[in-house]
Amino acid sequence: MTGSSVLAIAIHAEGEAAVNDRARSVTLTPKAAGLAYHGDFSVLPEWRAEGMTDYVAIITRFATEGVIGEMDGVYSAWATRDPEGFTDDQIAALKRIVPHLGLAIKSVSLARMIRTLMETYLGRDAGQRVLSGRIVRGIAEQIDAVVWFSDLRGFTRISDTAPEEVMSLLNDYSDVIISGIDEHGGDVLKLIGDGTLAIFRAEDRLHACNAALSAAIAAREGVVELNKHRAAKSKPLTDMYLGLHVGNVFYGNVGSRERLDFTVLGPAVNEASRIAAMCRSVDQPILMSTAFAEVGNIRNRLVSVGRYALRGVSHPQELFTLNPEA
Repeated sequence: MTGSSVLAIAIHAEGEAAVNDRARSVTLTPKAAGLAYHGDFSVLPEWRAEGMTDYVAIITRFATEGVIGEMDGVYSAWATRDPEGFTDDQIAALKRIVPHLGLAIKSVSLARMIRTLMETYLGRDAGQRVLSGRIVRGIAEQIDAVVWFSDLRGFTRISDTAPEEVMSLLNDYSDVIISGIDEHGGDVLKLIGDGTLAIFRAEDRLHACNAALSAAIAAREGVVELNKHRAAKSKPLTDMYLGLHVGNVFYGNVGSRERLDFTVLGPAVNEASRIAAMCRSVDQPILMSTAFAEVGNIRNRLVSVGRYALRGVSHPQELFTLNPEA
């Protein structure tokens, strides 16, 4: 903390404000003093109606190295119903207390900011796990999960022919795809260029598979609407290719001593990636594995597109897509 500035205002019965003489001993900007004298503090008449007689605003600045983004200090406001208003001793006490209060508020704000950053960059579940201390390299939990792997059709061509459009295109399509995943309980773990890796934890496989299908439908509908808006602006259009698989994966930290990544690993992840890549070959926007289709009554919502050999997978398998008539 680098010190405080104090603005003290007496609140008159008619609802107007005047700067108290005590404020003359501190630095006030001409604008702040002018606002006070001209009665532009819109909250003061309201406070007067509640019986307040005096108002003190204190700005406690952080030291330069303590500034976080636009958060450069703590702004606090105090009011009293005492007929005589605040005494000089009370204002002095507030000035002593507020820096400590500011540090407490800053600590709470930092914790919230860190949680938000973790969830934004790592995903909700992974972010919470890292915050809880699961940061040891090589420690992974084996979980059952639906693995979502999607990418965008023709992204390389768009990158080559309209590179200036790439960032806005990725942001637009990521918005609708990730929103669909989040709204149905999935966790996005990684954005890889135009690709999205996500999981739906499968403590209940049928629930996880249904949630993933609902997310896929929502994402597809979002892409359709987005394409209408982008077409109206003559912007490049694309579509989502999606592979869904369910199986056991390792979920945890991998990387070097200096740089860790919280992600999922295992054959199920590779298989989801290969299934997504098959979308181009079979001309289907969404493909699901046999393991996914065999969960509960999921197959009733799907239709087979045939058996295919997947690169890196030992046996050919039957793939499925959404049945438009289901």
